[in-house]
Amino acid sequence: MATPKHFLDLNYLDSKVLRNILDDAALTKNARNAVGQISADSDAPLNGRLLAMIFEKPSTRTRVSFHIAMRQLGGETINLVGRDTQLGRGETAADTARVLSRYVDAIMVRTNNHGDLAEMSEVANVPVINGLTDLTHPCQVMADILTIEEKIGSINEKKLAWCGSGNNMANSWIQAAARFGFELKIACPNELLPDSNIVDWALGKGARLVINSDIDEVVNEADVVMTDTWVSMNDQDGDRLRKLLKPYQVTEERMKMARDSAIFLHCLPAHRGEEVTEEVIDGPQSCVWDEAENRIHAQKSILKWCLSD
Repeated sequence: MATPKHFLDLNYLDSKVLRNILDDAALTKNARNAVGQISADSDAPLNGRLLAMIFEKPSTRTRVSFHIAMRQLGGETINLVGRDTQLGRGETAADTARVLSRYVDAIMVRTNNHGDLAEMSEVANVPVINGLTDLTHPCQVMADILTIEEKIGSINEKKLAWCGSGNNMANSWIQAAARFGFELKIACPNELLPDSNIVDWALGKGARLVINSDIDEVVNEADVVMTDTWVSMNDQDGDRLRKLLKPYQVTEERMKMARDSAIFLHCLPAHRGEEVTEEVIDGPQSCVWDEAENRIHAQKSILKWCLSD
């Protein structure tokens, strides 16, 4: 049996594979838009294929975008909520993956524990896709890069500014910096730095990466300004996080420090008035709704790559 083509993290795939996925996403999105297509793609490349989606975290965009992506490709999905499956009663992630490998063509996992994703991928006989873990969120970053290139051109020589916690999104952006060649500056408090192993890996690959506690220096002349919610779903210390991150709010004044052509991204959901002001997220530089839509198109190409021969 052939080795499954997992989509786990950006560091596992080389730049050429990732670029081909993004180019395919742009091509197929434009083709659909050109003919006003709203139903399944005419070639239905994943007709008869089934994607199992495991959710241990609440989800809007990941759940809906993967479902739509699979339907547009001609396939189907089945939703599995962790607490309603045997995962919620102590079955190991590995055993769940062994069973699902007999039932479906691919598995998408949105989980609290990155180790569960790794455990599934080690034993699954079908592709496993990282829909989000506590460590990384690669599908979102692929959609974000698609959005950036639609709006301001090739990401290769752009300067990206991340403002806020060194969380799973920041970790995936660091991996992306090593794969796509852009400059990444991260503004975050010293108490909330990105994963050190991921930072070391990216620097070892030649990533142009700067981590700085000075947000004004980070956003200065940036092409893209990005942030994320300060308090994630499983955080128990929300008050402490809000206090640490208050200086990192993206405001109109900070967007003016970026280039005139700069865009604003947020993976959503947004806590308006915390990590970003209403004026920014609803302003002319905000591309968050295009970014959310592009989850569909990026994930379609990820699914096609995972399930191709």
